Amino acid sequence: MEGIKEKWLKVWGSFCEKHPKLSKWVYQIFYFFVFSMMVTIFQYIVFTFMPGMLGKELAGTEFMWPQIPMKLFGVEFTWSLLGYNVLYDAAGEVMIGGGLGYFISYETGSFLAQCINFPLQRNITFKSKGNPAYQAMWYFIAWVIISLICNGFNNLWMPVAAEYVSPAIYNILVTFITGGVSMVIFFFVFKIIFPEGESRKDR
Repeated sequence: MEGIKEKWLKVWGSFCEKHPKLSKWVYQIFYFFVFSMMVTIFQYIVFTFMPGMLGKELAGTEFMWPQIPMKLFGVEFTWSLLGYNVLYDAAGEVMIGGGLGYFISYETGSFLAQCINFPLQRNITFKSKGNPAYQAMWYFIAWVIISLICNGFNNLWMPVAAEYVSPAIYNILVTFITGGVSMVIFFFVFKIIFPEGESRKDR
């Protein structure tokens, strides 16, 4: 293993010398992807188990804004930026995976994931020396905006998916589609809010 590591470091070092800008992008994209996948798996665990822990009472509690009636592929549902439809089975019973319970689970999982992701991306991926409070503020603002975008997008296809796939597959789709959209946007957000170099007083 040591021999392989030494060879790799030699090859990587040579690549960095010849292509300093490209090697920096490769390094950042690699670690960004690895850390993003870690928090995506964490979110999947929260999305899968927390709704069940919160119970059917919250799953059956409607919490949506704004409420816009829609119909796609024969499925009628209410679209929103915040909140999720209450899900029902064929017998009309409330199902785990929707309503206020899923909204709380989604936002909790997403927020905790960002608390893990922020220091990893700042300190390791982008090696930023900027003001952490200033960066955390902009990170939070970006997370809120991206969450609204993802919520609005999810609420177009999730009610349809819930009719045709099992909860486990449903949560995988939610996690990876949301994670994929967020990853692309967040990478470029990070390039802005995590500048390299020494800290400035205002940042």
